Amino acid sequence: MSQTLEAQVTTPRRVRQALLAGAIAGPLYIIIGTLEALLRDGFDIRIHSLSLLANGTGGWIHSTMMVVSGLLAVIGALGISTVQQRTGRRSYGMIIGLAIYGLGIAAAGLLRADPAEGFPIGTPSGPPVVVTASSVGHLVAGGIGFLGLIVACLACARRSARAGDRVWAVCSAVIGVYYLVAFAGIASGAGNPAINIAFTVAVALGWGWITGLCVRALGGKA
Repeated sequence: MSQTLEAQVTTPRRVRQALLAGAIAGPLYIIIGTLEALLRDGFDIRIHSLSLLANGTGGWIHSTMMVVSGLLAVIGALGISTVQQRTGRRSYGMIIGLAIYGLGIAAAGLLRADPAEGFPIGTPSGPPVVVTASSVGHLVAGGIGFLGLIVACLACARRSARAGDRVWAVCSAVIGVYYLVAFAGIASGAGNPAINIAFTVAVALGWGWITGLCVRALGGKA
């Protein structure tokens, strides 16, 4: 019997469901976010941060997507924690970091960023004229979440390297470091086309990594 089939037989159904929930989070965020970026009038990914999509008509879609995706990531983290507990080799850095990321994204989804840079249509160019508490909370929650994901990636890289899984270790480390650099860039230069696009790529890679992590856990490689 293959390792994947053995994992399916020995892993409780509720744990598999939790891992599937975590695996779905990434595609949900990326697909809906991409459609919004393409279909929302006046949105330009070279200028606008994805967070601005929570404003204007249809903004509730982006907010809901963030909350749901974040909570699914937390559920996935719980599933990974259970799988690791069964093997006796739990990585608290990876699990806690992933849970913090999910909670940060969900919280950021409940707090709307202020309109800026001409989006939604009718908004003056440049940064927000007035910075609201909601926008500050959005940035803080998102920032904490991003740091959680970076910690999770690096903790996973260390764990995978020790287990001899060099390919996944390198992938996790590269994504973690790239996310850190992109996050630092967006924090200091939002509105710069190169930085905006680089950070968008980092977000997509991060969600893809979470999906891969949960799929691997389903196959017994947590």
